[in-house]
Amino acid sequence: MRLLRCSKRLASNFKVKAMQQDILINWSPQETRVAVIEHGALQELQVERSLERGLVGNVYLGKVARVLPGMQSAFIDIGLDKAAFLHVADLMSSINSRHADADLPAASVQPIEKQLFEGQALMVQVLKDPLGTKGARLTAQISIAGRLLVFLPQDNHVGVSQKIPPKQREELRQRVIKLAGEAGGGFILRTNGEDALDAELGEDIAYLRKTWARIKDASTRLPPASVLHQDLNLLQRVLRDVVVEGTQTIRIDSHEQFDHLKAFAQEFMPATAQKLQHYVGERPIFDLFNIDEDIAKALGRRVDLKSGGYLIIDQTEALTTVDVNTGGFVGARNFDDTIFKTNLEASQAIARQLRLRNLGGIVIVDFIDMARENHRDAVLAEFQKQLSRDRIKTAVNGFSSLGLLEMTRKRTRESLSHQLCEPCSACAGKGVVKTARSVTYDILREILREARQFNPREFRVVASPKVIELFLDEESQHLASLSDFIGKPISLHAEAAMAQEQYDIVLI
Repeated sequence: MRLLRCSKRLASNFKVKAMQQDILINWSPQETRVAVIEHGALQELQVERSLERGLVGNVYLGKVARVLPGMQSAFIDIGLDKAAFLHVADLMSSINSRHADADLPAASVQPIEKQLFEGQALMVQVLKDPLGTKGARLTAQISIAGRLLVFLPQDNHVGVSQKIPPKQREELRQRVIKLAGEAGGGFILRTNGEDALDAELGEDIAYLRKTWARIKDASTRLPPASVLHQDLNLLQRVLRDVVVEGTQTIRIDSHEQFDHLKAFAQEFMPATAQKLQHYVGERPIFDLFNIDEDIAKALGRRVDLKSGGYLIIDQTEALTTVDVNTGGFVGARNFDDTIFKTNLEASQAIARQLRLRNLGGIVIVDFIDMARENHRDAVLAEFQKQLSRDRIKTAVNGFSSLGLLEMTRKRTRESLSHQLCEPCSACAGKGVVKTARSVTYDILREILREARQFNPREFRVVASPKVIELFLDEESQHLASLSDFIGKPISLHAEAAMAQEQYDIVLI
């Protein structure tokens, strides 16, 4: 099937920059929330919690604690409870696999025992957070991510993401080489830098070099096992990644954080500093646009459309499915027009929900079947138009033979539901629970199974009140029949704390 990509060079560049938006920041010591508002509606939400913030991207001055030639690895002390792990492939003698998406040259690998010794100070960067009994995974190949570029201070090569079409790569590479000048260091142009202006690339280069200068200075002053650089927090990433030309205001409800953010913007992004405002209103800042209400809706399966139609969004481990339904919408003159108008409205709502819920990976959209080809083309064009506003890279296929629309959206972080929710303790994430009658029959079978293995004086059933009520009423005859069959009394006890599927059979 022919791949139909959003027109990123023209449509996306124009729409994202021309779109007027406001950014609201709700800060508290435990949590930072950022809302992106366009035309009075919430379009994107980002959340960062202080206790859950990871170490990935942080740069440390480590100290080699132990070299393991047999594993071609070393343990590095970076000041954490557990020593971190460094493999020979992540030393400067080789090219890190993280850069596999860019056309960088290969290099040979020397044995780790010839490169490191115990007690050696070494600048390293965290690749993976500590997990369970394992320490953090490190690399000695430092890279600093900017909005459009990745800076490789220990390399002089300029690369371009292979996700950018081959015909454009050489032209983009030459632009970056020209802008980078002779100051040293290498760069990788990120996918979202494909349509950037020279001024934007130049600003990113200046920011990255300033950051590296600070890291080098800290490495000469601080002792081993010190943090040299922390990856940007959410507030700073907002200025780097979210603010565009069309951003009118950035309002934050903390005076202290406003001062910190203002100082950061004035040093690294002067044009952005003037958009910052300290919000001092009496109402909570998120109440201005009913954002908490939108968040609650974004955690549900159903999304109602203004016309009366609705969407059903289901997120699985492999992919996300979106089902479009007409619902109560009967306003058009004929059935075909009703379907067409519902699908048009749905295409706008789906694009917004993908941004708001931060759904990534494969997305399958089941629009209502359309008999007319011009209707399908119009819905596809509208969907691509709405997706062109997305900061995250998307790719859309045409309709399949089954009438399904397939697309992908790059994964950047956990989805909103994974950040804010956990599987239900009652249904374990299934979304459904067994009926009370099904549970009573499970209990009857379990009692019979236990009676064949044990010989207690009595069986006592402990279950939810609804299940016990059913045993006392409609299922009382079946319970009495089983008691007669096994020759043992069966008593009942209702436990309000139990979920409907939970039960215990106590042998007395």
